[in-house]
This record gives sequence, structure tokens and C-alpha cells, in this order.
Amino acid sequence: MRKGRWYLPGMPMRAVVAETGSGPLANEVVVGSHRLVADEPESLGGGDTGPGPYGLLCAALGACTSMTIRMYADRKDWPLEQVEVTVDHERVDGVDVFTKSIALTGDLDEVQGDRLREIGGRCPVHRTLEASSRVVTR
Repeated sequence: MRKGRWYLPGMPMRAVVAETGSGPLANEVVVGSHRLVADEPESLGGGDTGPGPYGLLCAALGACTSMTIRMYADRKDWPLEQVEVTVDHERVDGVDVFTKSIALTGDLDEVQGDRLREIGGRCPVHRTLEASSRVVTR
């Protein structure tokens, strides 16, 4: 596995996904010691028992953005109380568009808030989605 600048040793870098048999499209997702369910809504033939793949991708982007902002604010000892990231996804003219809204709570000045939003755009998942990637199937 290629170790890029965002790779941290010891972090799980593998997801195992398998059908559960409990619904037409339900899958169990295992990442390290964590388990969750992925599914599609009933309108797409699933049982709606968990988020769909694009919901999980939005969640990954939002979580990475929030964590990156939190780590930066803590390192700077800035008075950030809470980060909330909302991620919307749509396809526009054949292109996937992810729109992030970042809400910051705390006694931050304008410069700090602007800097934290900028840092949120540098999280690893954001950079991965903006760059080209390669998927190898074996």
C-alpha cells in the first residue's frame, strides 16, 4: 500500500463488505473493529437498513473535515467548542458535486473561523475526492 502524507501507521486501511442476507441489498461493513450496515432505500430496491454508498461517502468527507478542523484548533489552542459539517451530494452534468457546510461554535474571531474552514478543505478525504484516484480490482 502506498504511504502518502496522510497515512498514519496503525489506522485501519481496509473495509470488508459482505451481503447480510437480511435484505436484497443489505451489506455488513467491517472496518477494523467497527461494524455497520450499508443498504439502499426501498425506492432503489433495498430495505433502507443503513446508509447507501454515497451516504457513506458523504459521511466520510464530513467526518474527515470535522476531525481535521478539531485537530488544528486543538493544536493552536483556539476556543472551538463544536464542529458540525453537513455534506450534500448531487450529480451535475455527469460530475459528482459534494457541497460542505461547516458550522463552528466557540469564541472564535473571524480570522480563526476563516482559517478553520480553509483547513477543513485540506482534509485527506477532501483531497482524495478532488484528485484522481485509481481503483484496482483483483
